[in-house]
Order: sequence, then structure tokens, then C-alpha cells
Amino acid sequence: MFIPRLFANRLPGWLLVLLVMASVAQAEEAADAPAALDAHAAIDMHRGPACYTVDPYFATEVWSKVAEVTCLNCHVAGGDAAESQFLLQKLPAMPDQRQALLYQNQRAFQRMAAVLIDQQPRLLLKAQGGLDHGGGEVLKPDSTGLKILTHFVRRSDDGAVAAATAAVDQADARPFFEGVEMLPDTRLLRRVALSLAGRLPTDEERAAVAAGGMPALLGVMDRLMQEEAFYDRLKEAFNDIFLTRGLDDSAEGVLSYQYFHNTRLWPQKYDFSDLPEKDRKQAGYKLYREYREAMHREPMELIAYIVRNDRPFTEVVTADYLMMSPYTARGYGRYEELKDQFQDPEDPYEFIPTRLPQLTDDRGKSPESPTGFFPHSGLLTAFHYPHRYPNTETNRNRLRARMYFQHFLGIDLMQLAPRTTDAAAADAKYEIPTMQAAECVVCHRVMDPIAGLFQDYALNGDFQPRKEPWYEDMFGPGRDGEDLPAEEKWRAMQWLGERTARDPRFAVAMVEHVYYLLCGRQVLQSPQDIDDPLFAAKRRAYLEQRGTIEKIAQDFAANDFNLKYVIKAMVATPFYRADGLATGELQPERLAEIEDVGLVRLLTPEQLERKIAAVFGQPWGKLQGGDSKMDILYGGIDFKEITERIADPSGAMGAIQRIMANEVSCKNVAFDFTTPPSQRLLFPHMEPNVTPDDGPAAERQIREAIVHLHQRLLGRDRAIDDPEVERTWLLFTGILADAKAAPGFEKVDSYFCRGRDDKRLDDPHYTLRAWRAVVTYLLRQHEFLYE
Repeated sequence: MFIPRLFANRLPGWLLVLLVMASVAQAEEAADAPAALDAHAAIDMHRGPACYTVDPYFATEVWSKVAEVTCLNCHVAGGDAAESQFLLQKLPAMPDQRQALLYQNQRAFQRMAAVLIDQQPRLLLKAQGGLDHGGGEVLKPDSTGLKILTHFVRRSDDGAVAAATAAVDQADARPFFEGVEMLPDTRLLRRVALSLAGRLPTDEERAAVAAGGMPALLGVMDRLMQEEAFYDRLKEAFNDIFLTRGLDDSAEGVLSYQYFHNTRLWPQKYDFSDLPEKDRKQAGYKLYREYREAMHREPMELIAYIVRNDRPFTEVVTADYLMMSPYTARGYGRYEELKDQFQDPEDPYEFIPTRLPQLTDDRGKSPESPTGFFPHSGLLTAFHYPHRYPNTETNRNRLRARMYFQHFLGIDLMQLAPRTTDAAAADAKYEIPTMQAAECVVCHRVMDPIAGLFQDYALNGDFQPRKEPWYEDMFGPGRDGEDLPAEEKWRAMQWLGERTARDPRFAVAMVEHVYYLLCGRQVLQSPQDIDDPLFAAKRRAYLEQRGTIEKIAQDFAANDFNLKYVIKAMVATPFYRADGLATGELQPERLAEIEDVGLVRLLTPEQLERKIAAVFGQPWGKLQGGDSKMDILYGGIDFKEITERIADPSGAMGAIQRIMANEVSCKNVAFDFTTPPSQRLLFPHMEPNVTPDDGPAAERQIREAIVHLHQRLLGRDRAIDDPEVERTWLLFTGILADAKAAPGFEKVDSYFCRGRDDKRLDDPHYTLRAWRAVVTYLLRQHEFLYE
């Protein structure tokens, strides 16, 4: 029932009370309907937009700036206000699925706005913390959000909704990628080959893609994803996400003394009697290093095994096995029974899938296991995972629960309740604030049941089945309102993994991880600052990206959760293929929309080393491995204390770039010239004695060599008269001119830049040093240092 406020002012008091009571009852009855209506069924009833007239103001202001930012924290199925009569539907990002659900949400707001309490809309009273609103005050009196809601109520009173005919999300009908140039297929091939396999595409691959376009490129990707370098990259990227390498150096500590006391320190008992006495100590150190490295690798080897064998990626949370190498198998006490399954029992890094039998502790007792095996469930039960995220007496596994949501469902629990709360006031008012105070319950109702499922893991991460009941001042073990059955406690992680794999959010989270793998940055988050003048542009960018991710996630599930499908699908999207603006448009709103489009990110230390090796045939060697800490200075991570890569270069990183360019050029130019021409990578058709003074043919030969360098180092197929080729030509000739003008320059190349066989080359015309300057210049270019 709708009672305009102007009309209500003229009614007798007793009649107004009756009408309000009837209106409340009608609103409550109607509010229950959308709560019970399945989201997909609502869409399928009728997909035509004519049946769902949504007020553009509701779509662009109320929903995007108030409901999504504030109300959806609680007023959804499974939320803290799930039993409320004001329930909303979360919207999919794909436009063809949004209209019907957005219409339902608009109707829910209209019903709340129509109910008057003391001549004030119930909607506004609740938002300001009135009427015992469980969420307290969510909109301040002078806030933009409250002003938006107030204006919406007035529009509803004036019948503006009935007059609205604009379709949802049509405020800017311009195609999102209008004016954005896409990479040509051959350049996209180079980007993909370097990113996934750390190499340049072959001539055959370039020719195939030039002729066959995107279908041919996807075929090349199928072959790239069979190369070992791809799995190194895959493990590297997922290590960035799960950070399981961030254990202490004594990685064998993940094997608890309680169950592996006789085997976990097996290198101490290894027989080195066949070695000379003087070599045994170093051999022992080497054995321990390899054992610990193998133990560090185990979790990511599971991911590599799943992807390599085209197994459903849901096994990352459901696999009833773990990976062991000959060295880690000794730590688990399984080597003798597994050694015949290894191709090389002495290879510390050959991994095979296997299962642990039921564990037996140092007192001869075994935890419950009706199957006779340890209840494996992918990474959830990898001993590394709880060790990487240790617990405290007061935290009670909440950190582990938070990481579970972040890693496997893509949910940041810390953003569920962004409101500032007074913890002291909550403690004074409630006996158990985490179970009673609304501002606490919004997170703890979701987090604490998952924390309870980790109860069999000790503070340090050791597997120690809990004998005491779980804490009574926490929500009990379970997930999404479903309690863990008592008979399932022994396999609580498997119970969790099975439900996680069925959760649509799992597929979305894995697509987000692939986005990070390919783009080197996290996906966009829904903008929260509704006072930001660029809010609408940022929200449009978020929805566009979110729609792409959700569509790929749906197809991911339909393709049996094959992660290779996701990688290929993401590469084919405009988000990955974008190369720049064609129009030169500089409006702030448009720039905000496309800020996260394409790849403009600094290569990681590992990627830069691989690119140098791919281009020059050998790595630089100072950004990866060894004792050098230059990788950390260049934005790398150690997975423990430094867990986020630096995206924007610092002064130190700029200095490292200069050092790299000088040293790599110094190391490779003379080396290439002393290699047979048919085997050269940099100068296959050039000799160091060719100078511009030798005539037009020599000039053309030099320019063609510059074109080749641009293609090999930067991936740019430039014409011989391209401005960038001309710029490089002027650098080369300018250096030669300076050398001529300098009296008595040395006629041999630098001692530190010797060629093959450690030979110092003659350089009577200064051309070797000029070519080295050209290579140094190209190595400093954006196209080389960034992806």
C-alpha cells in the first residue's frame, strides 16, 4: 500500500494508524517474495527489458552508491540480516542478467520507502540507525548516501519511476573499448610466449599466427602450456598468491615431531661413508638444502600436476592425495614403498601423487580414519598451509579462515564490515560481542564456522586432532549456515573442500588468480567512495571487468574446471589484448574507465631474467638465485616478510635498470659478433667493420640491423624509415662522430666486454662500442622493461 505523505497529513490520526499497520503488513508480505525467488528463475521468467522498468536514478545512484556499498553487507541471503524482510539480490556483472534482479531490488527499496513511521519513511529511519536497526547507523545525517536515499524517496512519491523508461546501465551507451587499439596477433603471440614460457616465438609460430589469427594463436598456446617453463611460471604465480614458500628455512618443520619424529630429519642419518672425509660436511649441507627446497615446492607441485594432466582445478581443494619427491618421501617415511615409482630416485625434485596412510603418533596412537588413510583435501590439508598461517590462543584459527576466503573464494573478510566500531562499548554491552553485537557478527558469523573446521591444527600448524569441544563463545564449525556433522569431524577439511568446489565463487576466484598470473595485478574492486567525481567511471570499469571474469568463470565450470581454458580465454579478452588509445582521448572520466585495461606493468625480477635469457641466449644472473639481494631491491618478494611486489619503480630500481642495460650489452654485443653469423641472435647480417662512411649500401645495412634489434629486443616490426629507427640511427652515428672528434681513442674494445673465448676485440672504428650503446639504449626502453 502506498500512502503519499501529502495525503497522509490530511487523514484522521486513528485512520492513519490503521493504514500504516496495513501498509506494514502488506510490505512485509511482499518483501518475503523476492527472498524466496531464485535469482536465475527470476531472470528466466522473462528476459525482455520492457517488463523490468528500472529508474535510472535507482540504478546509477541508489544501487551503485548506497545499496552495493552498504546494504549488501547484511541484507542478502546468508547475511547478518538474512531474516530481515528487506532482502536484496546480489547482481551478476553480465548486463543480460542484471535487469530482472535490479528491478526486484528497486521494488524492495520502494516498499521500504512507502512505509511511514511517524510520517517518516521507514527506509530513511533504518539507514540512520532508528527502529532498532541491527546494523546501527550506516548513513550519517549529512552524508551523500543519505541525500541520495532521500531524493529517491521523493522521486518515488512523485511517480518518477513510472515515467522512467531508460534501460539499466545505459548512462553511457558508448562501447567500453571504443577507441582502444588491440595488439596485432603476432605481437600478442610474443607477449604470450614470453609471459607463459619465457621464450620468444619461433619463426614457424609467427608465420602460423600471421596467417591464422587468433585460432592459430590459441593452438600455439596449447603447445606452450606443455612446456616445462610454463609450469615454472604457473608455480611462481601461485606462490605469489598462496605464499607457501614463506616458511622458515627449516621447511622440514612442516612434518610434526608427533607423527614423523623418526624420519623428518633423515639427512642427519644419511651415509656419506663413500665420500672422502673432507667432502662429507659440504655434502650434508647440500643434501639438506635440496631436501628443504623440495619440501618448499610440494604445494605448488600439486597445482602443476593438476594443470599438466588436465584434471579439474577443483582438486586444489579436493585432491585426496599430495605430491612427494624422493627426498620428501624420506621425510614422510614413505620412500621404500614409493622408490620404484620414481623415474630417478635420486632426483630431489621429481614429484609423484600419493596418499599418506593413517598417521600414528609417537605413543602408537592413531587419529580416527575409517578409510585407513589421512583425509587429504588438496591445499587445505597440505601441512604447509596451516604452518604458513600460524594461530594464537586468542585468534583461534581466524587468520586461517580469512586466508581460506581470500584464496579460494576471492572474498576479503576485512571489507565485510567497513564501519568504525567502538570495541569497548560492545564489550560493555554484550556478554559475547562476536556472537551478539551486529557490527561484530557481520564478520564472525561467516568467519568463525570456518575457523572451527581448522580446529585439528595446532597453533604452529601441526596436525593435532582436538579432543576438547570447540569454543562455546564462537559460532560452531560449519559453512554458510550448514553445521559440520559430528560424524564428519575426522574429515572436516574434506567436508569443506567438497562444498568449496561447488561454490560458484570458487570458479570466479580462480579466474581472478589467472588474471593476476597474466596481468601482474589484482582485479578491480567495487569503488566505495561515492563522493569521488570519477565514481561512475570507476564503477563502469569494475562492472565491465567483472562481467568478463564471471563469464569466463561460468565457462570454466562448464569445461570441467580446466585451468588451461581460463588462461586461453583471458588472453583472448580485450583486457589482455589492449595496446593503447587510438583517439588520444584525455578526459578524466574516460581515463579512469580504461586505467586497468591492457598490460602496462613492470616485469618482475624473474620475468626480466627470463626475457633477457630469451633475447640474448643467456640470463643476466643478478635478479634471480644466488646470494644477490638485488631481486628484492627490484620489487621481488620473499613470501614471508615482503609479500607484495612493487608495481611502481623506485630510484633504486631505476639504478638497477641502468646497471642491467650496461652489463647485458657489455656481455653480449662482442660475444655475438664473435659467433658465426648463422648462429647470431643480435647481428646476423652485420659485421663490426661496416660504417656509415662506406656508402649508401652500408647505411642501409646498418639501418636494417637496427630494425632487427628493434624487433628482437622490443617486439616492434618497424619500417626502415620509422621515426624510432631514425632516432636509433642518429644515436649510432652520433657516437661514431664523437669518437672521431676525440683525439686518440683506444682502438680495441673494453677489457670488461670481451667476446667469445675471452677475446678482446679490435675496434678501430669505434663501431663495437657504438653498437653496445644502441643495445644499452634499447634495453632501457619501456617496451623491454615493461609488459
